[in-house]
Amino acid sequence: MATSSSSLTTLRHLTLTHFSSFAHYKTLALKITSLNYTPRTFSIRASSSSSMAHESKKVLVPIANGTEPMEAVIIIDMLRRAGADVTVASVENQLRVEACHGIKIIADSLISDCSASVYDLIALPGGMPGATNLKNCGVLENLMKQQAADGRLYAAHCASPAVALGPWGLLKGLKATCYPSFMEQLATVATAVESRVQVDGKVVTSRGPGTTIEFTAALIEKLCGEEKANEVTGAMVLRSNNGEEYFIRELNQMEWTSEGAPQILVPIANGSEEMEAVIMIDTLRRAKANVIVGSVEEKLEILASRNVKLEADILLDEATKLSYDLIVLPGGLGGAQAFAKTEKLINILKQQREANRPYGAICASPALVLEPHGLLKGKKATAFPAMCNKLSDPSETENRVVIDGNLITSRGPGTTMEFGLAITEKFFGREKALELAKIMLFVQ
Repeated sequence: MATSSSSLTTLRHLTLTHFSSFAHYKTLALKITSLNYTPRTFSIRASSSSSMAHESKKVLVPIANGTEPMEAVIIIDMLRRAGADVTVASVENQLRVEACHGIKIIADSLISDCSASVYDLIALPGGMPGATNLKNCGVLENLMKQQAADGRLYAAHCASPAVALGPWGLLKGLKATCYPSFMEQLATVATAVESRVQVDGKVVTSRGPGTTIEFTAALIEKLCGEEKANEVTGAMVLRSNNGEEYFIRELNQMEWTSEGAPQILVPIANGSEEMEAVIMIDTLRRAKANVIVGSVEEKLEILASRNVKLEADILLDEATKLSYDLIVLPGGLGGAQAFAKTEKLINILKQQREANRPYGAICASPALVLEPHGLLKGKKATAFPAMCNKLSDPSETENRVVIDGNLITSRGPGTTMEFGLAITEKFFGREKALELAKIMLFVQ
């Protein structure tokens, strides 16, 4: 792989419209269009004890072959962070679901096993043909209709408001939104609006991958209250303003090249942060990179940090036999600790660095994997805020994404989409990254 480097330090940016609905880290302004619903401003503060804060809410998240994995995993992860008892239910004949972009998720149960249960919330992710598969599930349709009849909270995302809720008759007389290409269909069954998140009474709808965090924050507020929504989103390293640009800090600029589609290894382990892993894999496969997911465990299935079960493509032993244009590590405390103890992974990362080929990490992994093994020597990097004191050079840690030559690092779940887009830009160019960001509704 040919590369060229420059000693110039540049501050590069993609002109992208950020989540227009809310901003967060010191303050999260969650602007949600709704009927009889007052927009709120979330300010970060310590949670007070209350019956609402301690009450465990039961949530059902159905998934299907063709479900959008980024949306499903963000919804599950964030709701579990909020303390909800989330059941991931497959509407297929088996627990293993082949989601979009070749991502494999293992459900907790079959939907048939959930038919007699009562839930505080049922939330449908989108994706096609996943939304159609959800719509065609009779058990799920009955559950949703009973949920609505009982006046309990229900929600749908991306294609699912138009493809599932609408045909079930669950949006009559209500305002709703969905993925832009389904808006005409939605308009036949609801009052279609272009809000990023729409709340109308007990129904919450939203638009696509880039609005999923906002969508789930709204669900958490409805279920658990504003303070809990603060607590969850405050730990995710979300953006601090509603600006139209996000910035990537790049030093020692060099070209990242590949012969054909870039081959990228994403290792996963028990305890990996599922949002970070899935957003990276999803985004890079959308960009047409050849992404290989390698398990560092003894089997393909791993249990991620919020108990989402993911299945890797291959074991690390097999993965180490291949050559990569990029090796990039998700975070998660347990996962990062597992990576740091995996000699074969550390060896191929060192080989990658020595060959001047790109490598990177996000969240806990820069501090717990790269730093102690000398893989940040002479490099600028960032990491999860609580881990930055472990970096020998913290001078660039306030940046959300840092590229230093062949190294790329980032901060946490709330920076992962920017991280994936930055990798996309390095291999495919800025125009491709912008196109992808718009498709995912990360930008307007």
